[in-house]
This record gives sequence, structure tokens and C-alpha cells, in this order.
Amino acid sequence: MDKGAGPGSNETLLFLTDEQLRKGIEAMFFAYRGFTADPDRILEQRGYGRAHHRAVHFIHRAPGTTVNNLLSILGVTKQSLNRVLRSLIEDGLVESRIGREDKRERHLYLTPAGAELERALSDAQRARMRAAYRAAGPAAVAGFRQVLEAMMDAEQRAQFQSLRDGGSA
Repeated sequence: MDKGAGPGSNETLLFLTDEQLRKGIEAMFFAYRGFTADPDRILEQRGYGRAHHRAVHFIHRAPGTTVNNLLSILGVTKQSLNRVLRSLIEDGLVESRIGREDKRERHLYLTPAGAELERALSDAQRARMRAAYRAAGPAAVAGFRQVLEAMMDAEQRAQFQSLRDGGSA
């Protein structure tokens, strides 16, 4: 691709002003608030927060994932994750099973009630994403994902790609 090809080229993107970048950053802040608003209302009814949502989401995406894998994906402390998992397990939303090969490992699964919560949270976010994608159009969808992936550190991108490709990260 000719980098100097004009307004749609990669070269043009290198000359964003600080003001344009600030507007993009602010748009992300407000979009994130919108993206999390509906799930936050559902979580609040149960006394949960966003950490619970992320745990439920990634346990759903990779049933049987280990606690250590979940720690790696979420990038939180063991103490923080244990607090979240303890409440999810006590409330009957997550089941922790001892590993067959390594008895020190704990494998995590959503219970039917956990799957129901995950579905409610994801349905709310999918509806918002679907409406935004429809409004923006196909080219914007691909571009948006490219921007998001480009913002990830190499390790985060590898984890994301592993999940996207059907792995457990």
C-alpha cells in the first residue's frame, strides 16, 4: 500500500493533532460508560461489580479455565480474584473443580444460574454493540477492531487472539 496515497492512507493517521486524540480519548471514556451501564445495573442488584462481570464473562468463554489462567487474562491480584470467585461460588454461580491431572489446579465452570447471569449481561452489551455497529457501518466495524487491537500490549493481543480463535488464552 502506498503510504502517501491520500486521505484514507495510513500516512494521514500519523498526523492526528493532540485535540483529535483528546476527542478520541474522551469518546472512549463515554462509550465505556455506555457499554457498562446496562450490565452495571444488573450487577448492582446482586451486589456485584465489574470484576464479577469480567470473571463470569471469561469463565463462560473458556469453561474449565484455571484460576491461574483467569488471573493472567484479567491482570488482577490473586487476592482480588479470590474475593470475586468466593462470592460467585458462594452464590451458586461458579463451580470450582479440582484438576484431574494436577490436584493443585482449580478449574472454573459457570453453573446454570451463572450462565443465566452471563447471558443477561452479554445480551445487554451485544444489543448496544449491534446498534452501534449498524449505525457505523461495516468499514467502521473493522477499523474499530483494528484500533482496539493496536492499543493492546503484545501479551494482551496474544490473549485476545487466542480467545478469538477459540482457545482459552
